[in-house]
Amino acid sequence: MHNEFYGLKKDAFEISPDPSFFCPTIQHKQVFAKLYSGVQRHKGFAVLTGHAGTGKTLLVRWLAGLLESRDVAVAYVFNPQLSPSDFVDYILADLRLATTSLSKSRGLFALNDYLVAQHERGSTTVLIVDEAHLLSRELIEEIRLLTNMETPRQKLLQIILSGQPELDQIIDSPDMPQLKQRIALRCRLQGLKGTEVEAYILRRLELASLNPGPRVIFSKPAIAAVERYSQGIPRLVNTICENALVLGCASRLSIISASIVDEVASQFGFCCAKDTATPAEDAIPAEVFADHSGAHRARLQRVL
Repeated sequence: MHNEFYGLKKDAFEISPDPSFFCPTIQHKQVFAKLYSGVQRHKGFAVLTGHAGTGKTLLVRWLAGLLESRDVAVAYVFNPQLSPSDFVDYILADLRLATTSLSKSRGLFALNDYLVAQHERGSTTVLIVDEAHLLSRELIEEIRLLTNMETPRQKLLQIILSGQPELDQIIDSPDMPQLKQRIALRCRLQGLKGTEVEAYILRRLELASLNPGPRVIFSKPAIAAVERYSQGIPRLVNTICENALVLGCASRLSIISASIVDEVASQFGFCCAKDTATPAEDAIPAEVFADHSGAHRARLQRVL
């Protein structure tokens, strides 16, 4: 109902990590570039951390889609609460390798053979583990040992761990020196800052719009209120904006006001951070809103 009222073809603020709604800010681009470069240069081990809702899953899924489109084999583990044996089986299955009746040792042999074959034909293999802060110490050690699969010049398996700040605490703990020494890249995602919240809202509305071009649905004070209540966390921005559209539609409001955002925040029990000034109407860099081809979006859906 509200999508039709506001001229949208689909939900603009769905909280599921849909790569077609990837809206890269400057910091997202920097993190993305580091991870992509690490894979290309066969650095071996990279870590991405950030608080819940900052866009880690969306970013690594976007990265996985791009890598797959460039003939890189990707194994994506979205639930790491597995036994070491099941973990190896999962990787093999995601790489489309037969796993029937394989012991853990035979599974590791099969994985090593696959990685060597990939290397010999000039291709790369990447393992992405999401929610990595939930990894058991036993499984973390198994992942560390996977980095031993290498040639004299480079790692055969590129590993990216993505998780909440607890992952940093695990890596930095005194009993994990061997793991920490293996990590070549560490990246951190933070909440959106300043005009990034406005740019994020406008971009998602544009992507969901029935008609091309920017959409003005949220007033400047409303956007400022969204920023305060969400504290720049994209997932909370989505929750507030989606429910503001529903409430605005019910009230037949063509423009969402700050009072509508206040009401939504009250319903969800969001506390308002210290008041900040309404974001200035600075020009948003065009590259932040660079469009992505439909073909590439279609390829990205395979990792969902």
